[in-house]
Amino acid sequence: MSVSDTFDYVIVGGGSAGCVLANRLSADPRHSVCLLEAGGRDNWIWFHIPVGYLFAIGNPRSDWMFKTESEPGLNGRALNYPRGKVLGGSSAINAMIYMRGQREDYDHWRQSGLEGWGWDDVKPIFRRHLDHYLGTGEHHGTGGEWRVEEPRVRWTVLDAFIEAAVEAGIPHTSDFNTGSNEGIAYFHVNQKSGRRWSSARGFLKPVLSRGNLRVETEAQATRLLFDGKRAIGVEVLQRGVLRKVFARREVVLSAGAVASPQLLQLSGIGDGVLLRRHGIGVVHHLPGVGQNLQDHLQLRPIYRVEGVRTLNGDYRSLVRKAHMALEYALFRRGPLTMAPSQVGAFTRSSPSYATPNLQFHIQPLSLDKFGEAPHPFPAFTASVCNLRPTSRGSITLKSNDAFEPPSIRLNALSTAEDQQVAVDSLRLVRRIVSMPSLQKYRPQEYKPGAHLTTDDELLHGAREIGTTIFHPVGTAKMGMDSDPMAVTDARLRVRGLEGLRVIDASIMPTITSGNTNSPTLMIAEKGASMIIEDRGNM
Repeated sequence: MSVSDTFDYVIVGGGSAGCVLANRLSADPRHSVCLLEAGGRDNWIWFHIPVGYLFAIGNPRSDWMFKTESEPGLNGRALNYPRGKVLGGSSAINAMIYMRGQREDYDHWRQSGLEGWGWDDVKPIFRRHLDHYLGTGEHHGTGGEWRVEEPRVRWTVLDAFIEAAVEAGIPHTSDFNTGSNEGIAYFHVNQKSGRRWSSARGFLKPVLSRGNLRVETEAQATRLLFDGKRAIGVEVLQRGVLRKVFARREVVLSAGAVASPQLLQLSGIGDGVLLRRHGIGVVHHLPGVGQNLQDHLQLRPIYRVEGVRTLNGDYRSLVRKAHMALEYALFRRGPLTMAPSQVGAFTRSSPSYATPNLQFHIQPLSLDKFGEAPHPFPAFTASVCNLRPTSRGSITLKSNDAFEPPSIRLNALSTAEDQQVAVDSLRLVRRIVSMPSLQKYRPQEYKPGAHLTTDDELLHGAREIGTTIFHPVGTAKMGMDSDPMAVTDARLRVRGLEGLRVIDASIMPTITSGNTNSPTLMIAEKGASMIIEDRGNM
């Protein structure tokens, strides 16, 4: 890339959304596209072996290593906040779980005035790029770029958890992605033949040979460039050289729910008071930038068990490790194909909820935090999260330095409703574990601790074990003109500006009821279609 280049479209961020956008916008050879990724290429083995998340999360090679501020609602703890630092973004280090959410999530967006975002509108978009092992049918498609397969390993302890959950009243399901995700089952995963299937592998690599597509890595966007109220390009620092990349038609921010609002603020778009405090000239006062942060806070109860195999023991056995490596090398099966969570469940914390408001991620292992070794005893983790938290956080600048991470505040468990859901969640976990199918393995609560019995004690325990499940959304939310905190409109254009869109998870007005990666791909697919439609009208 030269010191100054011009393209029709400049995409900032080569993560889940950016790879889809690069594919779709470059499909017409008449239009040139530049994709800017601040991280590197996915040329490390642990980006491709599924269990590599254990090595990628918390590693500066693959993770931006963000941290939250100290969280009052989490007993003053600051949390690690992983984000993928590579082409493919967080889809290169995430849980690989294919999940759309619930019909009601999207119908709520439409009912708030966002035309074209209801379930019946977005379901065909999900299907459009799908290549699902179940084949073509009412809910799934084949032949697309986004591969979905069934898991290639099973665990006796997880099968026992499934049966215990059924005994506790949670029904079996065969598919979480029909519009209703209620029930319990093994997750479907974004893998192909036992290898991680990131957005870079699915959408970007097959089109790298296109002459009208330029992909630049280690290219940190420092600010957006404007001519009045129109975005005309991006300033980039790449390997020590400051460059400018110009866009004839549009600049598209797809850097994610942390980096997209940060770049907007660095560029003079956001709350004017905040910007002036950091010596940044105000291009456009838009107070919603960086606000409305939502995430799924997971509580991670851990149970020691006896008489059943878990990954904790395999991890410490040289013989088991050798067997796992051989099984993967020969058959692409076994524990090395594992997603962080294999079994999922969706249910209600109380009958007052019309649809499931809890999601379980069940794992045949336990550890204090990702990036650390599993515990030296056999155990499973029954993570549970509140799907629709009412707590709201923020992403704000600490300075006008593009290389200083922003201030991330979750404000987790700051509302009475979220606190009650947390307490009820822990009680539900205990009820499932008490069922006969699990009792034969003599489960003993390791965290938060069986000695916690009252609501106040359980809430304190939730504050102690709660952590992010890596689903930040909402920090550049789309909304109507009547909403002063809306950042983008229903066509993902930044309100009050020209030539600039945000197309990533930050535009969600409310978080979806499940893992957020595939909804982000849907947003990118829909956003690309909007850009192409608008191009035809210009």
